[in-house]
Amino acid sequence: MTLQQQPVRHGAVRSWVAGARLKTLPVTLAPLAVGLAVATEAGTVDRWHAALTAVLVLGFVLGTNFFNDYSDGIRGVDDHRAGPARLVGSGRATPRQVFRHGLVLYAVGALAGLVLAVLVSWWVLALTASLALGGWFYTGGARPYGYRGLGEASIFLYHGVVFVCAPAAVQLGHVPPIALGASVPLGFLAVALLTTNNLRDIPTDAAAGKITLAVRMGAGPTRRFYSLCVAAAFVSALLLASARPGAFLVLGAVPFAVLPMRRVLGGAAGRELIPALEHTCLLLLAFGSLQAIGLAL
Repeated sequence: MTLQQQPVRHGAVRSWVAGARLKTLPVTLAPLAVGLAVATEAGTVDRWHAALTAVLVLGFVLGTNFFNDYSDGIRGVDDHRAGPARLVGSGRATPRQVFRHGLVLYAVGALAGLVLAVLVSWWVLALTASLALGGWFYTGGARPYGYRGLGEASIFLYHGVVFVCAPAAVQLGHVPPIALGASVPLGFLAVALLTTNNLRDIPTDAAAGKITLAVRMGAGPTRRFYSLCVAAAFVSALLLASARPGAFLVLGAVPFAVLPMRRVLGGAAGRELIPALEHTCLLLLAFGSLQAIGLAL
């Protein structure tokens, strides 16, 4: 699939909304909420700083979704997907249009980062640069790290550690140890979410040369890896509860883990894994919400 082969189309609004992958936003919103909960426990939260932090992070996350669509699309990875059709792969939009949407969202995130750097500290510029480079090179560039089995490490770092610690640091001026501890369970669940996605796409990714961790391990070990990540999230949260008893609230999210665990460990494949992906998002949202409430209390 090349740029010249793609017709120029202006898709419906719902196509662009689907391209933004809003259903996966819990993997971003949950750690932001936990980071703010840590700041709330330690002191007063500045709402404007919190809003700018959210715009900074969401601009780069949503922009990366479009850049991922663009990069995978021009490489032919999305030509025969088991999951929801992508904009470029389905022909609903040209690579140039999708790339432009990603660029606009990156610009919004960068502007929020610049304003926040002026109001808070210039270290926010380093965070902004890291989000931009990490997002683009996930599937973009000559040697994308997402094609080399490093996607799980990246999502643990950003959707776990960075997205919990950044809002706390913006509010408090430093990263409290409790923020690092609280980031670990969410990092494991973010990895579980990506693992579900990559398990579903093993055949098409392998055929297209996208060597994810799931492709390297194979379906069986990937299923076990998913269950280990979910279990590790709850275990690490319970360890956190020794310092912050409110973290015990995350046990209320256990029922949300039942359906995706059954699907993944039960051998579901292809489109049968889409409900597992959706319910892992719900698990992450419930877990993050309960952890944020427990920490704020």
